[in-house]
Amino acid sequence: MSAVQQAAVVTGASSGIGVAVAEELSAMGFGLVLTARREDRLRELAGRCENAAVVAGDILDPDMPQRLIDQAVASFGRCDVVVNNAGLIEAGTVEAIDLERVCHMVRVNVEAAFRMAYVALRHFKQTGAGYLINTSSVVGTKVRPTAGAYSGTKYAIEALSEALRLELAGSGVRVCCIEPGLVMTELHARWDVHPSQSMNIPRPLQAIDIARCVRFVLEQPDHVVIPRLMALPSDQAL
Repeated sequence: MSAVQQAAVVTGASSGIGVAVAEELSAMGFGLVLTARREDRLRELAGRCENAAVVAGDILDPDMPQRLIDQAVASFGRCDVVVNNAGLIEAGTVEAIDLERVCHMVRVNVEAAFRMAYVALRHFKQTGAGYLINTSSVVGTKVRPTAGAYSGTKYAIEALSEALRLELAGSGVRVCCIEPGLVMTELHARWDVHPSQSMNIPRPLQAIDIARCVRFVLEQPDHVVIPRLMALPSDQAL
């Protein structure tokens, strides 16, 4: 690995928003630590980035957050940003929703995200600076039928992010929530009808649109924090 001015951890980096964010941060000169379960995809992504280390594994592993921070320090001598992006979606009617999948989603979207957030912020507080960027959703600010469980996980991310921002104000550590609307990723791959059809959104966001939001947040001067940044397709009313 060559010397870098900044280093970032990106979770959920094997597809969608995670891939786009990693590529955008690489273009900005960041050293990267990439994690997800699919090692082959991570290594393919790392091959397209200037300086990237791969830590494949399950984000639900309680030791994973510290492993990621430690890898950033080992590879680049620092960790400046954590993009807390890993997540799943489960939705469905009361009768049809799979409760085991729902509980797994809650563990990934809430438990694992909370662990990553706190481990990252403990490191940032020790170094006196850092930026935690949590991937939330527009449905972390409102709900719709059949998606209450998923919305609940994102409301949890919103609450945690705001409380942490308040706690850390003035410390040099910043916290942001990115709130995407509908993005064309693999998130809805198992759905019979894609939300772009059911919600009449002919031009959903692309992952690169969210990556540009992350870049915008990080390019603000040190005295500016962006607590929340929502990005919606222009056709999305919700």
